[in-house]
Amino acid sequence: MLDIKYIKKYNSLGKQKKKTQIVLANTLRSTETFLAKLDSRFNGKYSKIPNFLVSRDGTITQLLKSEEHANFLSTININRNSVVVCLENLGWLEKEPLTSNYINWIGDIYNGPVCEKKWRDYFFWQPYTTTQLDKTVELCKKICDEVSIKKNFIGHNTKINGIEKFEGIVCRSNYDTETTDVSPSFEFEYFNKKIENE
Repeated sequence: MLDIKYIKKYNSLGKQKKKTQIVLANTLRSTETFLAKLDSRFNGKYSKIPNFLVSRDGTITQLLKSEEHANFLSTININRNSVVVCLENLGWLEKEPLTSNYINWIGDIYNGPVCEKKWRDYFFWQPYTTTQLDKTVELCKKICDEVSIKKNFIGHNTKINGIEKFEGIVCRSNYDTETTDVSPSFEFEYFNKKIENE
């Protein structure tokens, strides 16, 4: 059985029992900082709330029920039809001159291994952990069963016209060219094999 910690203090904008997509995104900061942002922005009325968070150590935190939605994505219809799963990940990184450190867009220091790949004008990315990917697969399968989403995975992170019509698991970066999650360090083939393996 999947161990999920539920934080019940966040309000949804509505409910929809039948969903068509799971959207994978990044926190772009640590889990602790991400939760602090949700609590403090707009006097605690911040509306870009995902349904779930998956930390780097595999801890799963539920913020909204699978049938609920908030204002995380670009339009109300996409939000209504989606379950958003955010993975703890700093996203793109920049090398700090004269050090072995990297920093992300808000100045968080990172000194672990990086994925080097040019994509959307960035070169360095924080990797996802295997534990995190495995727990995300388990969570996605559970969500698919709960709200009748097909166990299909788009399998890459580039923009696709008409992606809102796809039924299954997608990335936020499949919707537009501005977002960078999930990043090129995501192991798409590994994730897809695990999703397909029942």
